[in-house]
Amino acid sequence: MKIAILSRNQNLYSTKRLVEAGRQRGHEVDVIDTLHCYMDITSSRPTVRFKGTELPTYDAVIPRIGASITFYGTAVVRQFEMMGSFSVNESVAISRSRDKLRSMQLLSRKGVGLPRTGFAHSPDNIKDLIKNVGGAPVVIKLLEGTQGIGVVLAETNKTAESIIEAFMGIHANILVQEFIKEAGGSDIRCFVIGGKVVAAMKRQGADGEFRSNLHRGGTATLTKISAAERAAASNAAKVMGLNVCGVDLLRSNHGPVVMEVNSSPGLEGIESSTHKDVAGMIIEFIEKNAKPFKTKTRGKG
Repeated sequence: MKIAILSRNQNLYSTKRLVEAGRQRGHEVDVIDTLHCYMDITSSRPTVRFKGTELPTYDAVIPRIGASITFYGTAVVRQFEMMGSFSVNESVAISRSRDKLRSMQLLSRKGVGLPRTGFAHSPDNIKDLIKNVGGAPVVIKLLEGTQGIGVVLAETNKTAESIIEAFMGIHANILVQEFIKEAGGSDIRCFVIGGKVVAAMKRQGADGEFRSNLHRGGTATLTKISAAERAAASNAAKVMGLNVCGVDLLRSNHGPVVMEVNSSPGLEGIESSTHKDVAGMIIEFIEKNAKPFKTKTRGKG
């Protein structure tokens, strides 16, 4: 098979592992910088060009689309879908998961466990917004934040009011969520492929840090998950329409709650902590599922 990995950096661990896994299984694998692609979108024969050359039609593409390039990245993925390539994650599913508000509303509608959450832009009654999610401590998030950036823990109602007012001053959209104290600064990253949890790790935040992101100094260890956690992760992936994703859970007193569904989860932490060949599993999923024009988004907006 001919497989394209859409990645801005061929030296990233995840990209290198996918290339290695694909070639080990006898496939031709190319790494293509997403932002350097350009497209003919009006022709009856859609194409993608890269560095002056028309790219071939790939049997499959693996999107490694960073949050900062979601708009253009998903347009490139959509173009490959129009050309008949099988995308591991479809463009519409990537866009859906990147919209934090939309994704939480979809998860809530389907009954997936979530922390109590409020959404606001310019609330007239900040006190009521805070009260509605259970009162301080609360977590306040910028809707557009990634990797723990733009996430603040407010220990008191007064502090929460001040932070929300500050965000209002820059006209930011924010989420206000209950703080799951019993999680102890840790979360569970479940790696889902084809609707099944294939690996799971516990991420523990650094001392004094309530955010467990590995980018913020957190550590990852192998963990055993419960049936309820496994079901929550699988259901979240299904609701988002993602074939490959990382689902981040918190262990709360009222069961697992989903914090985020990541359409381009990193492989280094999960492979290092679980010693599983997750990259190989992704290639195996492609082998079993890649068919021309196998996309739900073809011909739709």
